[in-house]
Amino acid sequence: QVQLVESGGGVVQAGDSLRLSCTASGRTFSTSAMGWFRQAPGQERDFVAATDYNGGTTYYADSVKGRFTISRDNAKNTVYLQMDSLKPEDTAVYYCALARNPYLYDTTDIRSKMDYWGKGTLVTVSS
Repeated sequence: QVQLVESGGGVVQAGDSLRLSCTASGRTFSTSAMGWFRQAPGQERDFVAATDYNGGTTYYADSVKGRFTISRDNAKNTVYLQMDSLKPEDTAVYYCALARNPYLYDTTDIRSKMDYWGKGTLVTVSS
């Protein structure tokens, strides 16, 4: 059974930075694509960023491109989301997800490509 544990959420002001971490156990992390998603109150869970198994290819939602960076450390079974220039509209619960496949190929139906999910970490950005 795969377990994903997110950390690093909190309350920050607009313009601040925050780094989220997600540590995986129970499966070979280094052969799995990983993603970050977020869900604001009353809204659907949206794609934020993702990376193939080795970090060689990354994907971003247009809303975070240029501000967020996804990276991974396969030696630590951890994927990160560096969030800079945060905006109030970034407020959401952020979820980490793992795909059994090493490659995502594109962001089409990317949520359905994920097989395991963490429980989320709350990020609140005040104006």
